[in-house]
Amino acid sequence: MATPHHSLARSISAHSIVAFAFRFINQCSPAEKTSIYLSCVFARFGGEIRIQKAQLRNFNLAGFLVVYLSRMGIYLSTPRTEKFSEDGDGGRVRYGLSSMQGWRASMEDAHAAYPDVDDSTSFFGVYDGHGGKVVAKFCAKFLHQQVLKNEAYSTGDLSTSVQKAFLRMDEMMKGQRGWRELAVLGDKINKFTGMIEGLIWSPKGGEANDQVDDWAFEEGPHSDFTGPTSGSTACVAIIRNNQLVVANAGDSRCVISRKGQAYNLSRDHKPDLEVEKERILRAGGFIHAGRVNGSLNLARAIGDMEFKQNKFLPAEKQIVTANPDVNTVDLCDDDDFLVLACDGIWKFRFVGDMSSLIDARDCMSSQQLVDFIHEQLKSENKLSAVCERVLDRCLAPSTATGEGCDNMTMILVQFKKSVAASAVEEEPLSPSQPVEAETKPPATESKLLENETDEPPENSH
Repeated sequence: MATPHHSLARSISAHSIVAFAFRFINQCSPAEKTSIYLSCVFARFGGEIRIQKAQLRNFNLAGFLVVYLSRMGIYLSTPRTEKFSEDGDGGRVRYGLSSMQGWRASMEDAHAAYPDVDDSTSFFGVYDGHGGKVVAKFCAKFLHQQVLKNEAYSTGDLSTSVQKAFLRMDEMMKGQRGWRELAVLGDKINKFTGMIEGLIWSPKGGEANDQVDDWAFEEGPHSDFTGPTSGSTACVAIIRNNQLVVANAGDSRCVISRKGQAYNLSRDHKPDLEVEKERILRAGGFIHAGRVNGSLNLARAIGDMEFKQNKFLPAEKQIVTANPDVNTVDLCDDDDFLVLACDGIWKFRFVGDMSSLIDARDCMSSQQLVDFIHEQLKSENKLSAVCERVLDRCLAPSTATGEGCDNMTMILVQFKKSVAASAVEEEPLSPSQPVEAETKPPATESKLLENETDEPPENSH
């Protein structure tokens, strides 16, 4: 979930920080006080913090205080540890998944798991919403459908079909139809409104069939809707025969275990990455405290349409883009399992001057998670139960540091052996960085992975 920095130095008491905050605020001008208080209110109700640099003389300190003063609103007094769990079995894989709200005031994660989305293909995806749940739920409902409907899918070009599906999500969420679908996926009031508008404004019979696209245009009071200001990460894995295609936008992560070694099949899209920074700046944005325009701590996401308003740039070049990195990997008998999980599971390597305040003991690195799963599988055959143990392991005992306090969703996909018995010899893995999706066509995406230690596996060259 894209959220403010939450970690504070342990040596500083909460009381002293609050006291200092109010001393600082009392010295601000009326306009500055208004900006701080309004930002606290928006953050308290789950919104993204929106402070323009010019509004405050001390942007660093003000942003820190806003985050701290709003923390009580985004966390519960006790975590919600009830879990939604599920197990399934397909022709070539079996899976388990689990999700938990945790300390968060609301659950904004979503997921999709289809072990047999067609006769030869499996699809799995995790979606981590920010600023609300609706974009994540929209992706869980529609993204896999768009992969299947894309013309490239029927020709076997999974990379192109999944890339087009990611970008298609932003287009589908615009206009009257987009507003209505998002409303139906929202809270109870919006669901009712969306259903009523659907009865009134949705095309009837042949009108829909006349459309070239199955996402029919609708007239209505929200025809000029430009899309949601909330957003979601998306990390999906598609398995067909011995081919694995992983597409990612945001900081959810996909990891494969090969002979017990963890390899990242996706890259966390943080604004400070050089390729992301270059695009953000060229599109007219800026990065402050590791955040796009001082607000969003993701460089790629579905939704977040306020960052995609430059009419002179394609979707791939906007300040924030839904364009995914796509990696294609040949599976082999050495592959143990695949993990897709939202960022509530993972340990981050933060950059910037807040890094010394981070305590990531409640979350896991990719290798730590792989090791933990291997250990659990020795005594537990039910994959969803293993996922539940991971969530419990990552849940923080309190919100003191902010780590381990996010929503958590994890899908564990186990390969049935002899995956590639009839396939050609597998291509060895390499610890190289994935190719930037915006500089190379998806059809030629890299098959290279990166491992946790940046050391090549034994069979690499």
